[in-house]
Amino acid sequence: MSAEMRNFEIFEVLEPVSQTIPFVYSSPHSGRIYPPDFIAQSRLQGIAIRRSEDHYVDELFSAASGLGAPLLFANFPRAYIDVNREPYELDPRMFDGVLPPYANINSLRVAGGLGTIPRIVAENMEIYARRVPVEDALKRIDTIYKPYHATLRRLIARTHVKFGFGVLVDCHSMPGNIRIVGSNVRPDFILGDRYGTSASADLSRAAMQILEELGFNAVRNKPYAGGFITEHYGRPSRGLHALQIEVNRSLYVDETTLEKRSDFDSVAAAITLFMKRMAEHVESYAGDPALAAE
Repeated sequence: MSAEMRNFEIFEVLEPVSQTIPFVYSSPHSGRIYPPDFIAQSRLQGIAIRRSEDHYVDELFSAASGLGAPLLFANFPRAYIDVNREPYELDPRMFDGVLPPYANINSLRVAGGLGTIPRIVAENMEIYARRVPVEDALKRIDTIYKPYHATLRRLIARTHVKFGFGVLVDCHSMPGNIRIVGSNVRPDFILGDRYGTSASADLSRAAMQILEELGFNAVRNKPYAGGFITEHYGRPSRGLHALQIEVNRSLYVDETTLEKRSDFDSVAAAITLFMKRMAEHVESYAGDPALAAE
């Protein structure tokens, strides 16, 4: 970890006074503290380097703890290291030195410049002015990626033990220009359940219905079906369900200035109501084998 990184908490957990619902919320891409040594490595400055952030998603979902669920959120930026990837999805062209033999250098995410150490931010802008030392990349994985996932695993395991099952909601935002495949309709939310493999169909249907009842246009899995976190932690047959939720940024933030829109508080209030109704739905089906561990 760099000296600059020690000046703030790498990530935080907003814990409820007592966990009363079988949910864990995570926001892995909303971090907005940029270490000076990283900025010195980058060819991007100001708003340009922030294009990959899930802007203020941690704040949109911050009511989770008041509802009885922990919220884990990153302070480090996604452009620095992306914990929603395998631990070693690395592009050898980015680094000075030899990558370990177990690195996944051939994934589609690596090819697209969005590996564990990203090469680009949104809009295909190159981050680095020069190659990054391999030791730097591996240190980020050891000191940021691994502790983040250790904390997430602990929260999920604690929830599973306490309630007999658990629901992880991985919280993200998406660009305002996203459209539903085959149409010009802009979705307000996209839910991802890895095409039914990371969460029960009942849970996904309930989440979709609640969002629609709140007046939002919601779609499922297209174009975002869920990333590494959803895929890795979702095990419905064991009573562990993982849903990814994408919020359209244009609902609550000016994507040019990154300033909050006047509707920010109302969107956050609607998300709070969504979380509350999801908890009520799960509570009513707590004994259902489709949710609980089999």
